[in-house]
Order: sequence, then structure tokens, then C-alpha cells
Amino acid sequence: MSGLDKMKARILEEAESSARDILDRAGEEADRILREAGTAADAAAAEIAAGAVRDSLERKRRAGAAADMQRKQAVLAAKQEMIREVLREAYEEILGLEAERYFGLMEKLLREYVLPEEGEICFNSRDLERMPEGFSGRIRTIAAEAGGGLTLSETPLDTDGGFLLVYGGIEENCTLKAVFSSRREELSDQVNRMLFG
Repeated sequence: MSGLDKMKARILEEAESSARDILDRAGEEADRILREAGTAADAAAAEIAAGAVRDSLERKRRAGAAADMQRKQAVLAAKQEMIREVLREAYEEILGLEAERYFGLMEKLLREYVLPEEGEICFNSRDLERMPEGFSGRIRTIAAEAGGGLTLSETPLDTDGGFLLVYGGIEENCTLKAVFSSRREELSDQVNRMLFG
């Protein structure tokens, strides 16, 4: 083997050794990059999974809150319907009272709304027909005690029950419908306390 061949062989050997070193270092670098990428991928996957769990828990919380709100609204609606029904039944019961009790209630209502003025009181035709004997005298007495005077109108009022006080051009609506309407909130509160504590 000539000197030139030996030199070529050594150059090739050094080149192969250098190439092996470069390949080994490249392999080590590739392994390190893969390990880091795997670690980063694991961390990203864990963060994505944790985010998904957080999102799921938040959606579950919101769904629970929405369901709770719907339940509360349904309970409130049911309570309001019960209160309306009790008030409707009370209204019907008052209309159906026997004459003495009904006109006793009308007398209390009159004492509350009578004015110290001259006027007229109007009832519906049913009440005019069943009015107890002497009730028109009680109307005059109550008005006089308040410092005024009332006459009983013979013209029937178009209403379910109660009465209308007319003082000149001013009317005081004391029909049961008007009384219930004006006191709806107060009556609803009383019924609510009675039913639901």
C-alpha cells in the first residue's frame, strides 16, 4: 500500500469517525428534542384536559343554577296561582253570603268609605231586592255619624256586588271588584302568610 493509499484510508477513516460523531450527536440531539417535545405535549395535554374538566364543571354549575331558577319560578308560579284561586273563592264566597252577613260586610265597607257630604248610594238589582228591612235606615245613620247624608238610589248598579257612593260629580267605587282590585297586594300578602307561613 502506497503512501497515497494510506493517506486516503486515514482521511476516510477520520471522515467516517467524524461522521459517526456527528450522527451520534445528532441522534442524541434528536432524542433530547423528542423527550422535550413529549414532555411539552404531555403538559399541553394535561392543561387541555384540566381546561376541559373546568369547562365541564362550569357548564354543570350553570345547568344546576338554571334548573334551580326554573324550579323556584315554578314554585312561585304555583304559589301565585294558589293565592289567585283563594282570592277568587273569597270573592265568590262574599257574593254568595246570606243577606244578613253580606249587608253586615257592606255596612263595614260603608263606614270606611262614607264622606261627610250629601250623596247617594247605589246597589245592584240583586242587592236591592234582598236588602234587609231597615238597612236603608242604617245607611242614613252611618252617613249622619260621618257628618253627611246618603239616600238609597233605586236605579240598579251594573256590578256583581258592593256599592257606589256618588257625591255630586264624584264617585267612590266600593264595588267588590274595585275593593279586591285596590287591595290585591295586601290581600295576596295575607293569603301568602296564611298558606305558606
